[in-house]
Amino acid sequence: MRALLAEDDAILADALSASLQAIGFEVEVAPNGAVAEYLLTRQDWDVGLIDIGLPMVDGLTVLKRVRSLRPWMPLLILTALDGLEDRVAGLNAGADDYLTKPIDFPELEARIRAVLRRAQSPGRPGGAASAAEAEAMSLGQIQFDRPAHRLTVAGQPVDLSPREWLLLDLLLSQQGKVIGKEQIAQAWSTEVSESGGPSSLEVYIHRLRRKLEGGGVNIRTVRGLGYLLEAQG
Repeated sequence: MRALLAEDDAILADALSASLQAIGFEVEVAPNGAVAEYLLTRQDWDVGLIDIGLPMVDGLTVLKRVRSLRPWMPLLILTALDGLEDRVAGLNAGADDYLTKPIDFPELEARIRAVLRRAQSPGRPGGAASAAEAEAMSLGQIQFDRPAHRLTVAGQPVDLSPREWLLLDLLLSQQGKVIGKEQIAQAWSTEVSESGGPSSLEVYIHRLRRKLEGGGVNIRTVRGLGYLLEAQG
């Protein structure tokens, strides 16, 4: 089990890391929001623990960006802010749970295990049946293996550019739902721009449609709203 701890207090981060490691977690600490966002959106984690008061990029912003890209990932807030408005803001930003400091570790462990159970529940609304299933997705005749960074269409490997990969990842992880242009732009903002590549989203949609031909899927344009990935009837 892998946990990303976003905490800028080095003493607290060390103490929490040691406690998490003692119960079987592999832990990596992100000392600021920029590092936390980078790691959470590019590596595979079983759970993310995010402080709100992070330097560089605040925890709520990190939470919103990660949630838009990886809706299945269990994310908990750890913060000294204990007001009702703070808790509501954190949960509305996409947190699965909200804990206030000072943290009682046995409670934190129980909360982590609770959100992991919910994440693995086949009946979780809008969620994946398990983290493993979320990392290897399929629709029609396309197979999308995130850890291996591999896509096959009707059994044939297909190469994607970084932006095409992020676009398909977003469409597949929320298949059947309309993905807005702003959400796609936010996903792309975490990547270095492709050298010499086009900036138009429509160009990338066109390219991705061509690469998915024969895969039994369709990227449908929902006018005024965005795009939706669906299996062909």
